[in-house]
Amino acid sequence: MNLATVETRQPARPNCTVKDFKSDLKPIWCPGCGDFGVVQAIYRALANIGRPPHEIAFISGIGCSSRIPGYTTAYGFNSVHGRALPIAQGIKLASPELLVLAAGGDGDGFSIGGGHVPHTVRRNPDITYIVMDNQIYGLTKGQLSPTSPRGTKTVTSGLGSLENPVNPLLYVLAYGAPFVAQGTPADMPGLASIIEEAIRYPGFAFVNVQSPCVTYGDEEQQIKAQKAKMKTLASLGHDPSNLLAAFNLAQGYGTELHTGVFYRNPAPPPTLGALVLERQQAMAKDALPRERILDMFVQH
Repeated sequence: MNLATVETRQPARPNCTVKDFKSDLKPIWCPGCGDFGVVQAIYRALANIGRPPHEIAFISGIGCSSRIPGYTTAYGFNSVHGRALPIAQGIKLASPELLVLAAGGDGDGFSIGGGHVPHTVRRNPDITYIVMDNQIYGLTKGQLSPTSPRGTKTVTSGLGSLENPVNPLLYVLAYGAPFVAQGTPADMPGLASIIEEAIRYPGFAFVNVQSPCVTYGDEEQQIKAQKAKMKTLASLGHDPSNLLAAFNLAQGYGTELHTGVFYRNPAPPPTLGALVLERQQAMAKDALPRERILDMFVQH
């Protein structure tokens, strides 16, 4: 497909329903895991977007949350730990007509995969990255993760964590991401709306989801506690085009639970795909016609 067409077209909206995006695989998460709500929110967002499953590619790393591509009917790729983003970028460049999503956990995204995040942001591919942040390594039995609060006692931190946690929101804002948001499965309609808005944004979009681990997570991070604690950014009167205000609010990560869009660049920068297209068109314009090249060889 012509890349110029891909960059400017409005996708068709067939009559897609939530059921169209559910695969026959049954989730095997622990009962009550927040990821059940996340995958349901993704189904709703994709149904509202209207792109059929065969036009969507879903890439993940390793971990509980990285099982999600298998629970959808989209093209799925369960990659190695921490490598969802570079693989998602490669797929978007190779098949720009696809809607590309990447998913993983806080360990997958900000520990072993942390070095990929700033470079993805600066390239600005048109992909959506959904991180399920539960402040623990759940699949491997409750080890300390990069977002675990200081003092957290786990099987790998008997004395309590001595490190300051990573703040995913501040990190990604500081890297220059054009779209940064946070949601929780405690507010399903809100989370679905946030994911849909992220997918529609023309560029790299980051969604941090506070998805609690019921087996190893802290009780204060569970769904019931989140419902009592959460505050929507809209209710606070936040303007998502105000980057400085987004930074100030993001500093509340770990103590406050703000949901909604922290930052949406009102003047979206060119995507990696658009820049590749521009360079290809310039090279094609400057290239000599094949007949002219043959004449030069004959003359010499």
